Amino acid sequence: MRLFFHWLVSAVAIGVAAYLIPGVSVTITGALITAVVLGALNLLVRPLIFLLTLPLTILTLGLFTLVINALLVLLAAVVVPGFAVSGFWPAFFFAIVLSIVNWVFSIWRV
Repeated sequence: MRLFFHWLVSAVAIGVAAYLIPGVSVTITGALITAVVLGALNLLVRPLIFLLTLPLTILTLGLFTLVINALLVLLAAVVVPGFAVSGFWPAFFFAIVLSIVNWVFSIWRV
């Protein structure tokens, strides 16, 4: 039940972030699928990319992590049919807004 709730909250956060950021569009089913795809990418691909770019992440005091998140959002946009991002900067700001919205929902859930 908790996994389902987290998936639903992530899908709502994706919808809210897509509404707030121009250049990002998502359908309802696209948001649900994007939540699964971003979760899988964060679980499987992100640790490897983070490890490979660790020196650059340390050099930028962790800010390069935002670039990694934006690249994962762009990768998800390629994979998910109901989710479209028009470029790097919308993906970058989408990743920031998505992190903030997920953080707010995690506070609300506790």
